[in-house]
Amino acid sequence: MRIGQLLGTGRSADVYELDERWVLRRYRVGLDARHEMPVMSYLSASGYPVPRLGPLPVSAGPGDLVLQRLSGPTMLESLMSGELDGAEGSAMLAGLLADLHTVPARLSADPEDRILHLDLHPGNVMLTADGPVVIDWSNTEEGLPALDRAMTALILAQVAVDPHDPAAGGARALVDILVPLLAAGDGIPGRHLAAAAARRTANPSMSPAELARIGEASDLVTALSA
Repeated sequence: MRIGQLLGTGRSADVYELDERWVLRRYRVGLDARHEMPVMSYLSASGYPVPRLGPLPVSAGPGDLVLQRLSGPTMLESLMSGELDGAEGSAMLAGLLADLHTVPARLSADPEDRILHLDLHPGNVMLTADGPVVIDWSNTEEGLPALDRAMTALILAQVAVDPHDPAAGGARALVDILVPLLAAGDGIPGRHLAAAAARRTANPSMSPAELARIGEASDLVTALSA
């Protein structure tokens, strides 16, 4: 496997060019990517928009995934550039969560459980010519959809309440529209928001400044959910 240039980097993984069709995503911190493969295959077979999986070479480590190379900006980039507005972004995120939560759990016998992403935010949505594609399934679990909705709302609210983040204004506009959308119907119950906050607090990739904003972000989601 010939690894080409670095195409992108995130909190815990780097993405490298392999060829025109495929990229290699490699964890930097010893995480295991193998649990993501059956989930992504299952979702793809269910019609949910995820990158196709490519064949892993014999030399691949447990933190490696070969993925379809996607063309297009992230939703975050489109929101920041103004190509996508808050209403459009909110409707797209709400729709992606709703569609995901129609897919029955792969392993759980509980009929209420669904596949959860647990990190579905604008930076993890690629806007391709064929439509939005959800990437980075490293946090995926099975459980109640309300936790997924709470996690998305809280992640965005953390950005919205940060006066030093250049994306704060856009995030606040998104949160103001998105949270009421997510709160409709079954909503974002307080216990699920508390569970999302606990997960964010325990996330080792959170900076001290990010951790300090979790309480304020939770309060914002609660207020907008009312």
